[in-house]
Amino acid sequence: MTTTVETPTLPPVADSARALLPYQPQSAAAARRLVRTALRAWQLHDLVEAGELIVSELAGNAAKTGCKLRMTITVDRVTDRCVRISVRDGSRILPCLIDAGPVAESGRGLALVHHLTGGHWGATPEAFGKTVHADLRTRSPSPA
Repeated sequence: MTTTVETPTLPPVADSARALLPYQPQSAAAARRLVRTALRAWQLHDLVEAGELIVSELAGNAAKTGCKLRMTITVDRVTDRCVRISVRDGSRILPCLIDAGPVAESGRGLALVHHLTGGHWGATPEAFGKTVHADLRTRSPSPA
């Protein structure tokens, strides 16, 4: 007689962390802390550095919009190996990836986000603003 043991599949992970922050340059530090804390709690230590860089850029861009209320920073654990970092602000102007060139003093941030996410980022216009998101994935485990 053969006994079959079923291994349950993991349910979708729905963990999330969120913060409302003022439109100020120093909010980028609070956004980095939020991302760092969430990723460490989810045991995604290899994503911490890239996650901090990404949220810093997105929160920094939001702070430059001149909006008066608060930006929303969200970190969602989409799967056990993928997180989505989102920043919602009150401006409807969508971000644009540009070639800043080697001597430009700014304009390289979204290129960095594009590189770190493998191009998995985007923006969604909303009635009173937009949400810019970036998906960050861990590397696939190596076959033994």
